[in-house]
Amino acid sequence: MSVDPTLVTTASELPAHHIGLGRGIIVGTIDAGLQSLVGGDITPYTELCEQAREDACQLMIEHAGQAGANAIIGVRYDANEIAAGIAEVLAYGTAVIVEPAARRGSPTSTSLVQENPCSTARSSICCI
Repeated sequence: MSVDPTLVTTASELPAHHIGLGRGIIVGTIDAGLQSLVGGDITPYTELCEQAREDACQLMIEHAGQAGANAIIGVRYDANEIAAGIAEVLAYGTAVIVEPAARRGSPTSTSLVQENPCSTARSSICCI
């Protein structure tokens, strides 16, 4: 099964969807080397952080699909410095199987627009 990127959220529920079977907590981990920057522009650092976060998120989505999920709720990110100049970026959440509420015979509630936490819009510094 594959995960629909529009069903990846930091929320604990998906509007207009019924959360059925939980498939467990899934994690994506990426290690990134960070060069020491002294003053000046931190664009290379920011870009490296953003790429590590994106890679960790994509790995998390792959793991969820392998677990048989079609959605991920409760997505969170974490970063840890594991050695001087090397960071570990984690993306984790709960892999679940969801179905539209209308399929279950319930009226469809008004859906809120949810931001995909793996989208390219992110804060300027996302790790350490």
